[in-house]
Amino acid sequence: MSRILHDVANGTLFGVALNYQGLLEQHLAAFQQAPYQKPPVKPVLFIKTPNTRNGHDGVVVHPQGERLQPGPALGVVIGKSASRVSAQNAMAHVAGYTIVNEFSLPEDSYYRPAVKAKCRDGFCALGPELVSREQVTNPNQLSLKLFVNGELRQQNSTANWVRDIPQLIAEISEFMTLHEGDVLITGTPEGRVDVQPGDTVEVEISGLGRLVNHIKAEELS
Repeated sequence: MSRILHDVANGTLFGVALNYQGLLEQHLAAFQQAPYQKPPVKPVLFIKTPNTRNGHDGVVVHPQGERLQPGPALGVVIGKSASRVSAQNAMAHVAGYTIVNEFSLPEDSYYRPAVKAKCRDGFCALGPELVSREQVTNPNQLSLKLFVNGELRQQNSTANWVRDIPQLIAEISEFMTLHEGDVLITGTPEGRVDVQPGDTVEVEISGLGRLVNHIKAEELS
């Protein structure tokens, strides 16, 4: 049975960058150059701060003079604290799933995701609800679609993750505790698009419904 999202997904929002094979492959050449020298060997994490929280049917402000890009992703809601858990036991710590639209300005560096690009007010929409773990047979085989004004603009599958949910939980909980209510944003695929004021943006994930947001121009005082 689905549950009210804000009652259970009320913790820290952890984002994972470069978690789609196609996106990682696009950047492999750059990762061979200074200062990186090699691709990342552990999950590349960032945090969406509390001010970024937004919901289904919420308004996202388009910063004047900037490019704004939605980021469709599967959100994994932690159901009980996870510290140094194995990949084999990781799913027991998952309460369920929700849709996330992780809005951002274009990123200059995946190794150092910028707070200014990632953490503006309303830049992380979640919803429309929490779907329990038991209701999703295989989270590694979900279709992910982004629509702008009803037009399909981005499409992928969680089958193309670099790391699946058990791997992510195991690797992250190795060095920090994930608490009940935390949300793991499992990554946005390659092909991010720009949106404009007046646009309606929808993220659809198979079995989880659709998350809708409305883009509004920034009003400067």
